Amino acid sequence: MVNLKSLAKYDTALFFHLYRLTERKDCRSVIWLSKTGDGYLYGLIGLLLWAFEPQQGELFLYTTLMAYALELPVYVVLKRLFKRPRPCDLLHALRAHITPSDKFSLPSGHTAAAWLMACIVAHFYPPFGLFACCWATLIGLSRILLGVHYPSDVLAGMALGISIGSLSLLILG
Repeated sequence: MVNLKSLAKYDTALFFHLYRLTERKDCRSVIWLSKTGDGYLYGLIGLLLWAFEPQQGELFLYTTLMAYALELPVYVVLKRLFKRPRPCDLLHALRAHITPSDKFSLPSGHTAAAWLMACIVAHFYPPFGLFACCWATLIGLSRILLGVHYPSDVLAGMALGISIGSLSLLILG
């Protein structure tokens, strides 16, 4: 049987280990990396491929639009269901490097969206798959380094993004 208290203890310990790498440091590059996961880049990529890549660009755009339309409500329901406070709100003497967009941390929406995109990019454009997966991993890591997510939030976001991305590919891809 899995001991949830032990898992939470290790999750918090790993959070602190990673967060200390950026504590009292200039985090502009980590903030910039995190901002690449805000969603604007996904729309731009989809529109550029739709406009300039005639073989798969249109299907790529439709697949990503459907995937995000599926992912967003699931993400919102999970946030409201778990209501897990963010580490910057729960842990004493911890200052996040950014102001999060909402008050709950599970799952990481930035990570979910990044892995959803990485999954679809890897399917339609395999030569870019490794790059997209590395980028999605760094998005998740940035959220921990900035003090707004625990590692388990990032893993849950990754699972959500891959699951919805894969489902969308089954439906349209």
